[in-house]
Amino acid sequence: MASYHLSAQVVKRSEGRSVVAMAAYRAGERLRHERRGVDVDFSRRRGVVHSEILAPEDAAEWLLDREQLWNGVERMETRRDAQLAREINMALPHELGADEQLALLRSFVLKHFVALGMVADFAIHAPVVEKGEDPRNFHAHVLLTMRQAGGGGLRRVKTREWNSDQMLLLWREAWAEYQNKALERKRLPQRVDHRSLGVQRREAAKGGDRIAVATLDRAPEIHVGPKARKASVVRAPKSKVRLVGRARKDGKRPLRYVDIDRGSRREWNMRTLADNARAYGRAVARTETRLTRMRQRLARYDRALSAPPSRSAPVRRAPSHTVDVVSLFDSGSTRYRHVRRRRDQLLWMIDQLDRLFLALLGIRESQLMRHTVWANRLRWRRMHQLAPVPALGRHRSRSLPS
Repeated sequence: MASYHLSAQVVKRSEGRSVVAMAAYRAGERLRHERRGVDVDFSRRRGVVHSEILAPEDAAEWLLDREQLWNGVERMETRRDAQLAREINMALPHELGADEQLALLRSFVLKHFVALGMVADFAIHAPVVEKGEDPRNFHAHVLLTMRQAGGGGLRRVKTREWNSDQMLLLWREAWAEYQNKALERKRLPQRVDHRSLGVQRREAAKGGDRIAVATLDRAPEIHVGPKARKASVVRAPKSKVRLVGRARKDGKRPLRYVDIDRGSRREWNMRTLADNARAYGRAVARTETRLTRMRQRLARYDRALSAPPSRSAPVRRAPSHTVDVVSLFDSGSTRYRHVRRRRDQLLWMIDQLDRLFLALLGIRESQLMRHTVWANRLRWRRMHQLAPVPALGRHRSRSLPS
């Protein structure tokens, strides 16, 4: 099923990062880093299926050249703690084809970034299954300038309005709408939502959607970035007790990460997925038990309604939860109409429970599959690191992004 993701981060020089190196890595190209005097070469990187630069119509021509664009940004920012660019990471629905993903992303970037005056350098990445990546992990990286573009290049003053939380919320909501419209045009049932699971569940409860309430009742996963992935594979994470907060008379407040972390973020997600799968398994079993009982009751109602009336047989009192065949008279009796009405209600309840059963079963399977993906990815990386590296002869070195 389609999953939603849109996150934003600022590329900061104070963290030792270079926007030229980031652009080269995301586009899979070789760029000259003029400020550092080195070539950043990622031309052999796999998984980059498309890269493109979009700029306003009146922007200078050199802004469409990746090397000139980001070297120009590096020259303009003279401070040691300068903010070089903004990056937007977005998940693409794997249900769409490559051309449909490109058209979806391009329309969104033009409407919500380029129309405001930004220069957008975006790249679409496809999963490399041989490296243990999830085959559904199609995503895009969008590097955005912090200054408006014009005929003379980039403005000297940054546009601070783009840093607001409201702007990020607007982008997140719009990206969900764009994906849902694309899925709807292709007549696919999948939909995405930018809101948290808790907010979606409360909204579903207000609307009386019991199936959505049940399927959304799960613990969310946490984001695992490149640093956390590397830490969980290269070395075992070591949690410590850290002092946080403002200094008080009795000192800072101790935060016991030993009790909180319980391993890496990857292991946290695997535990969360396993717990969710067990909880949904119990819900599936309860729903199946209710369905069995209701179908048995429906069979008794059907036998009672289909049996011919027996005038000579004595009328027996039946318990409230059963239907006695000989207690029914002709089809115009009050008892007959009552059983008919109860049967119709029971059919509606069985239909709703059938829908709930299939939804819970689907969520349980998806949680189990996600757990398997995490486990296989961790196992593949460990095997890959322990395996001997074959001699490849002479080859070009490839710089890592800072």
